[in-house]
Amino acid sequence: MNNKEEKNLAFVDGQNLYRGTTEDDPKWKVDLFKFRIYLNKKYKIEKAYYFLGFLNEKYQYLYDKIQEAGFILKFREHNSMMEGKKKGNVDTNIIFDVMERMYEKEDFNKIVIVAGDGDYKILVDFLIKKEKFKKILFPSKESASSLYKKMGSEYFDYLSKESIKDKIKKAP
Repeated sequence: MNNKEEKNLAFVDGQNLYRGTTEDDPKWKVDLFKFRIYLNKKYKIEKAYYFLGFLNEKYQYLYDKIQEAGFILKFREHNSMMEGKKKGNVDTNIIFDVMERMYEKEDFNKIVIVAGDGDYKILVDFLIKKEKFKKILFPSKESASSLYKKMGSEYFDYLSKESIKDKIKKAP
């Protein structure tokens, strides 16, 4: 199957992406429009899901920008009393979403995950075994969990790598 026929999906841990780049040294920000184009051209991403911790009306401008860039927003349900007291923690939502698509035999070829924490390692291992894994994109080397060190480099890349960063970073 050539790249033009590929129909891949991306799952972005929004907080992980944001923190992994803005806490990098030097700090930088992703231009979501450029990033969505990069995902499409490089990985043939048909649909890109952007997961966030919770819905808050004061961030509507941010939500609009994410959607305008071509991402499908997914929110984690939270008890309103917990708002502001805990991080987004969308890991289980992403894992469940991927597994549900596989269970329902959704028509896609492979999965790209954008995150750095080790919570996705068991999912990555499963997807590799099922030949449904394309790549995990770590926001930065510092944000990449050591759990992934044994994986071959064909399975991961760093968004902070200059050749990628130059294509997706927000202009100063």
